[in-house]
Amino acid sequence: MLSEADFAFVAREVKARAGAVMGRDTNALAESRLAPLARREGYGSVSELITNAKIKPDGKLWAAIADSLIQTETRFFRDRAMFARLRKDMLPELFARRGGERLRVWCAGCGTGQEAYSLAMTLEELRDEGMAGAEVLATDFSERLLGKARSGLYTQFEVQRGLPIRKLIAHFEKAGDLWRISDRLRASVKFQNHNLLSPAGAIGPFDVVLCCNVLSSFDPATRLATLERLSDAMASGGVLILGQGEPLPDGADYFSGAGACFVKTQTKRAA
Repeated sequence: MLSEADFAFVAREVKARAGAVMGRDTNALAESRLAPLARREGYGSVSELITNAKIKPDGKLWAAIADSLIQTETRFFRDRAMFARLRKDMLPELFARRGGERLRVWCAGCGTGQEAYSLAMTLEELRDEGMAGAEVLATDFSERLLGKARSGLYTQFEVQRGLPIRKLIAHFEKAGDLWRISDRLRASVKFQNHNLLSPAGAIGPFDVVLCCNVLSSFDPATRLATLERLSDAMASGGVLILGQGEPLPDGADYFSGAGACFVKTQTKRAA
């Protein structure tokens, strides 16, 4: 395990760079996740990796450390009920409200891309029914995860988790031991590096923002500040979708709603 001092230093850096809070019970997990990075960088131990990260001025090692420690858990159509609601009600209503114009959708904290591609499949079905298309932006803090998302390559295990067989047949092709998503769908999603701790207003406005199972790793203050940044990037009346069991924190009164779906209102939290 990491020394108490090293773990505390790593936890502070990860929170400052990615917003995630690391509990003391993750010490052993942190060391196991950092060991491969230490070997790749040519260090004899994780402790040596951390020592060198402290003295290198460019911060690249700390960025790599934070990237290795951020936990992601995503799969295709993870919340089936939410995607069904998007497909049947929310997206058609937004298309109608926007007068048939293309929508803008943001998958924030997209990880390895399954959520963004699930949304792209849903939008393609709606487009085939005569609705306007949508621009999909998917962002993440981790270039490592974005690289996998951009490749569109997934293992048998990954495509079996949540992806209906008819969608697998329609949108994927075999690539050796992997499955590759169609060029058409890959082209419909733009993947971009973005840290949710940074302002987001410049990349908006968005009609829909999906930020599922991301905020739960933040402390309350960071969660609230992140939601305000998401709000800044949303059009009035836009829809915010969080993960199951992720309620709005106290103070986020610029959204209204219940469950995992919320609407941006005109009113914003007072400064």
